[in-house]
Amino acid sequence: MGQDRVLYGYWRSSAAYRVRIALNLKGLAYESRAVHLVNNGGEQHAPDYRALNPQELVPCLVDGGQVLTQSMAIVEYLDETHPTPPLLPADPAGRARVRALAQVVGCDVHPLGNLRVLQYLVNGMGLDESAKGVWSRHWIGEGLRALEATLSGHVATGRFCHGDTPTLADICLVPQLYNAIRWKLSLDDYPTIQRIYDACQALEAFQRAAPEAQPDAPAT
Repeated sequence: MGQDRVLYGYWRSSAAYRVRIALNLKGLAYESRAVHLVNNGGEQHAPDYRALNPQELVPCLVDGGQVLTQSMAIVEYLDETHPTPPLLPADPAGRARVRALAQVVGCDVHPLGNLRVLQYLVNGMGLDESAKGVWSRHWIGEGLRALEATLSGHVATGRFCHGDTPTLADICLVPQLYNAIRWKLSLDDYPTIQRIYDACQALEAFQRAAPEAQPDAPAT
């Protein structure tokens, strides 16, 4: 198991999920180390982990002595250091499109559903669980509507978000769909997204990256 490559993450972290998919698509072995985001007040706040990642977030990838943080930066690092199979198109316009699709999730949707945001809604603002669910479904729905409109009927959309091989856009889309399903958001209005999600889920790289497949996932 990639002794020189260690991924610190949490089974249900969307950002860690992205990196797992990328590692699997690249065929890169790694050791998985769990950082439980809830137990003991959140293990990401422990001094040892804070020394590794001062942001106190997951994921964190240690690769041959390099300490890398922020999932999007990690995925592009993996793509640059292990270029086959590529996760970004060869042409500038294609790369811009894929990055834009990825950033709808990574910049506009995911931050509003991050655990620390949801915790603040409850602990800082006094929202109950029902209101938290309304918040989550609203912002995920806003993002999916934009993605569906961008993907549907576009000449560059293929089996996946861009063409017929997975890219950074799919790596971001799948964890966000997992969250949408978790928050019981109806996907009926997003047929293109559902089709792409199903195509991704048919691949072993995505299956092995799934939250329930992780060693720190709770037993069911």
